[in-house]
Amino acid sequence: MSNAQYPHIVIGGGISGLGSAHYAVRHGVDTLVLERAPRVGGCMHTHRFDDQSGFWVEAGSHSCFNSYGNLLGMLEDLNLMGAITAKEKRSYLLYRGGARKRVVGALHPLDLIGSLPRLFRLDKSQLSVAEYYGAGLGRKNYRDLFGPAFRSVICQDADDFPAEALFRKKPRRKDVLRSFTMPGGLNDIPAAIAEQPDLEVRAGVGVASVSPDGDGFAVLTEDGEQLRCERLTLAVPPDIAARLLLEVAPQAAALIGEIGVAEIDSQLLLFDAERLELPELAGLISVDGAFLSAVSRDFLPDARYRGFAFHFPGDSLDESTRIAAACAALGTTPDQVVSSSCVRNRLPSLRKGHQARVERLDHALNGTRIAVTGNWFLGVSIEDCLTRSLGEHERLFASTPG
Repeated sequence: MSNAQYPHIVIGGGISGLGSAHYAVRHGVDTLVLERAPRVGGCMHTHRFDDQSGFWVEAGSHSCFNSYGNLLGMLEDLNLMGAITAKEKRSYLLYRGGARKRVVGALHPLDLIGSLPRLFRLDKSQLSVAEYYGAGLGRKNYRDLFGPAFRSVICQDADDFPAEALFRKKPRRKDVLRSFTMPGGLNDIPAAIAEQPDLEVRAGVGVASVSPDGDGFAVLTEDGEQLRCERLTLAVPPDIAARLLLEVAPQAAALIGEIGVAEIDSQLLLFDAERLELPELAGLISVDGAFLSAVSRDFLPDARYRGFAFHFPGDSLDESTRIAAACAALGTTPDQVVSSSCVRNRLPSLRKGHQARVERLDHALNGTRIAVTGNWFLGVSIEDCLTRSLGEHERLFASTPG
């Protein structure tokens, strides 16, 4: 059993945890990142079909934007700005009644015109997505278009999701492509963060418990190793964070325990480009299909293959049924699938009033040596994650030189 001592340990190797670690090492704080999965990146998950020349499909996050200021600053730190790769513009289609349809065909213009003035009078911070956008865009529009579109964005029912956490306006950098990816997919970014020489990252290492240890913490891994640290950052889903905080921050643990988690089965499919007749598209917004949403790899065309990620509610269908449903939506059949894989994603299931809960959580954490970050604070975007991680870093290391 080891008793290694670290100034800072981060539990969770997704973009939130790696962002926290990046800010810490740039501040001169030696940091260890522990990630239970065999890979880093969390929801920034680029799946490679190794049996098909490494062709990749995004299984989670699928785009970055020039409004992601914290992310762009990190790419500048890592000398990755030159690797930013343009995405070719493609359009989304609706999938309704077993057919693909143009998005504009679902719009009710009179409903929109009559409702839109309300949007500017409503207090987004006090309302759910259904309450805010249903009133401000029109009930028919919400039912037939915007509700399904929002559900596609967060890969779960959006009605009770807090309206303020769905979209946040951010300043754009005009010197950067509006929407971009990386040459090997978005997982290039967390991989580059993890490879920094001053940062130690251990993948495949789960944490069993966290307990008080003097002014710091004792972290027990699932394989029995005990580590110690002066400061601790948790960047894990809320149910795991609540469990790990029980001994060291019980009030915070209780607040986090109220936050739900949605399980998502992402079915990844690869097709021969020449045999798939479907015109290129960005993805599918599902109105009444078995899947929540679908995103294609057509934004970065390949002469050999086309790839898709279909996101289904967790455990709702077996794999063969998921593949059949996805193929039907694409106008093809399962026998045309060249290769497939399934990835399980876990996303926060936020509800109206979430920001008030976060404020109570921040109050409970204030004055401690514990930071908590993730995609369940400001919103689910990459930039939302990094904004929270930066804020928590500044609080955690406010009194340390750097």
